[in-house]
This record gives sequence, C-alpha cells and structure tokens, in this order.
Amino acid sequence: MPVVPLQTQMQHLGWRAGFGEGLPEIRSWMKKKRKEVVKKVILGPQSAPSPIRVMDETDLPDYQRQRNMGAEERKMVQKLNTDGIKDLNVLWTHAMITSDHPLQEKMALFWHGHFACRTQNVLFNQQLLDTLRRHGLGNFGMLLSEVSKSPAMLGFLNNQQNRKQRPNENFAREVMELFTLGRGHYTEKDVKEAARAFTGWGYDEMGQFRFRKNVHDEGAKTILGKTGNYNGDDVINILLEQKQTARFITGKIYRYFVHENGNEAREQELAEKFYRSGYDLRALMENIFISDWFYDDKIVGTRIKSPVELIVGLRRAVPMQFEQEEAMLVFQRVLGQTLFYPPNVAGWPGGRNWIDSSSLMFRLRVPQIILYSQELNVKPKEITPEMGEGQNYKMTMQVNELLKRQYARRVNAQVDWQPYVDGYKDVKREELADAIAQSLLVRSKGIDRQLLEKYSDASTRENYIKTVTIDVMSTPEYQMC
Repeated sequence: MPVVPLQTQMQHLGWRAGFGEGLPEIRSWMKKKRKEVVKKVILGPQSAPSPIRVMDETDLPDYQRQRNMGAEERKMVQKLNTDGIKDLNVLWTHAMITSDHPLQEKMALFWHGHFACRTQNVLFNQQLLDTLRRHGLGNFGMLLSEVSKSPAMLGFLNNQQNRKQRPNENFAREVMELFTLGRGHYTEKDVKEAARAFTGWGYDEMGQFRFRKNVHDEGAKTILGKTGNYNGDDVINILLEQKQTARFITGKIYRYFVHENGNEAREQELAEKFYRSGYDLRALMENIFISDWFYDDKIVGTRIKSPVELIVGLRRAVPMQFEQEEAMLVFQRVLGQTLFYPPNVAGWPGGRNWIDSSSLMFRLRVPQIILYSQELNVKPKEITPEMGEGQNYKMTMQVNELLKRQYARRVNAQVDWQPYVDGYKDVKREELADAIAQSLLVRSKGIDRQLLEKYSDASTRENYIKTVTIDVMSTPEYQMC
C-alpha cells in the first residue's frame, strides 16, 4: 500500500478538520508530532467563539408580535428577516474564512446539516447558529438538549402546537429518526409516547424556551422499554442511554470527516469509546484524527468539497474582500448549498450529489470568476419553499429575487496576494509550479506541469505564482480533499 507523504498527510488534516491550510502552516505542522498537531487543531484558542450577531436580543422592536400588525408592518418585518438571514449567512461565512479555530466552524457546518432546520425568523436562526458553534465540539448530550429547546427547531417541527389534548408527533419523530437513533431503531408506539412527553415544550415571542405545564401530559409513558411520567428532558436522557445513538452519530461523523462509504468496524470501535466518554465530541474527533487509518491512501483526497468548503477554502488561501458580499449567496445557490436553506429535514446529502454537469463546470470556473473579476453569468437555481414553509413562501421568493439581481454582475474582489506570494519566498523559481500544485492539492500527481507553464504569466515571479495558482485551483483535482 502506498505510503502517503507527510506533507500530504498534514494537508489532508487541514482540509478535513477545517478549510485547508497554507504552505507555511503545513510546514510548521510537519516539524511536530502528529499528536501535538491534532491537539492544537482540536483545542484551538482558549477563548470561546465570538458570537455572530445581526440582531440584538435585548433591543427587539415589536418585531415578534405580528398578530395585530397591518400589511405594511408585516412587510417591513419580512424584509428585516430576509435581510437579516442574508447578513447572518455572510457573517458566518466570514467567520469560517478568518477563524483561528477552523474545526469549530467545520463542526458547526456539519451540525447545520444534521440538525437541518429552515426558519424565516432571523433571531431564531441566530440563536441556533450560536448553539451549534458553542457546543458543536463539546458534549453531544448538551448540544442535543440545547438544539431541541431552540425556538427554531421547536417551531420548525411543530412542537409549539404539541399539547396533551392533541399530541403532535413531528418533533418526537425527527428527534429519534434524524437526531439520535436513526430509522428502524424505534417503533411508532415510541414516537407517540415521546410526543406526549414533549407536550408543553414551546417558546415565547422573545425567542425564549418555555415549558407550558398546563398543556403537558402528566400521565405515564413507555418509551424504548422504560415507563414513567416522562417529560422532554427524560426522553432526551433515554435516547442518550441507547448505544445506538452513539453508533448513529459516530457513523454520520465518520462519513462526513473520513469517507462517505463508511467502515462498520471502525465506526463501532469509535462509537464504543464515544459512548463511554459520555458523548465527548472532542475526544471522538481526536480518536479519528490521531489514527493511522485516517491517513490511509484510500481515504486521502477522496472527498468532494462541499460548496461552502470550496469557497471558504479558496478565500482562506488567498485573502480578499468582495465589493458586494451578497455574491457569496449566489455562489452557494449555484453550487447547491445555501446556508440556512437546507433542502429538507435530512439536510444536504453531500458526496457525489454535489456534482452534476452544470455545477461541475461552474465549480471549475469559480477561481477565475473571483480572482479575475469575471461576470457571474450562471443563473442561480431558485430556492424552493420546501420543508413545510407555508406562510413563509413569500420570504423565500424574496431571497430568490435577491439572487436574480446578482446575476451577470462582476464579482469585484479586492485580492491581497502578498501574504500568499510570501508563502513561497523560499521556493526556487524552477520548483514553483510543483510547490504550488502540492500545496493546493491533496493529490497533485495528475497535474501536467508543462500545461501550467504554457498558460502562466512568467513576466514576473509574482505574476507567475498568481497565474499558476489560479490554473491549479481551476482543475478537477482542486474539487477534492
């Protein structure tokens, strides 16, 4: 079996545990032991992530109280939400680009798909994102509890309407099927009984969780073989007691961070440790990144970058500012991953689903569109008002109008090439093409150096580095990590 070179191993870690790292950082990692590098990647800085805020929760207007609003007021609130979610998207993308703890944002991105939720309330989106970023690399039990009590999820899965006189099973079903156990590991009776336990879980108009005792079913329930006068917290504890929950979560994390085909034996071993640790996500990620098999030739460079990973990785590699950051939404939409607009309750399917004939051609053009300020002349697909949006249909259409207005505009990017160019200052001129290909690609063997030379601008060293970089980023190999 081919031995993966150390530089490739470190680049592999940089992409899987984040959004790629530059040559200077990779070289510094190569001088350290793997365990030391992995610890640094997982722990990051000691401070908690800076919260992303587009709305101040302590200074809300009569924004939430829509019952007595007139048509104009409602329209204003809709615009506030639409603009706010757009701003939240841009700010989170920038947090990924500039973060000194990329794994923290990568985990939040993973959970954003796992706990798929679509709400047109900007405050609720902001709160849920904050939860995913704060707890995404902490304890899964805490994360599950916080997400389950978020107004975004309670509203999206109809638990606000779940009361003892008329139980609503939607929330209970998705908590079991999508968040913890997976399909086939519970019965319809378990769902019905859990729905009764979740009665009374809701939120107030200021976006705070509320337990409404007067609509809670106090009777005995039998869930997964256990009987008691359970409430929602009890259900979550029962689900965490099931080893199947550890297996399900570990399997999803393995397929996202390691290989989409999974590996039953490795997943089982990781799940056992995960369960025994009390669902410590840091320990789980360390067990993955420290393992020899994670750096196996059959795993390295086999994952298709998600649209967000592709754009964020490119912008982390070469610092830049967009004249209109809203263009980020167009890139996301054309490529098939608009943050805060997952396609359905199961999130984005990922893997080969990222690629079709139109999106692949656009993917290959992305570096030129950005770094040569070309026109965005691919029409973004419309966001469909799926996932039971109902009354929020108009707001989804407003986002589509925003995307259409960006069509055929130039992506005017102010690119700061100097830090990137400086990263190659110690590389000899005749070795530049190979060094650039090796630093940008996890697998660079198939790159034709003569072709890179042919299309490069060799007038100056700096122009040569820039043009070779853009050409390498425009290859199919750059789509993989």
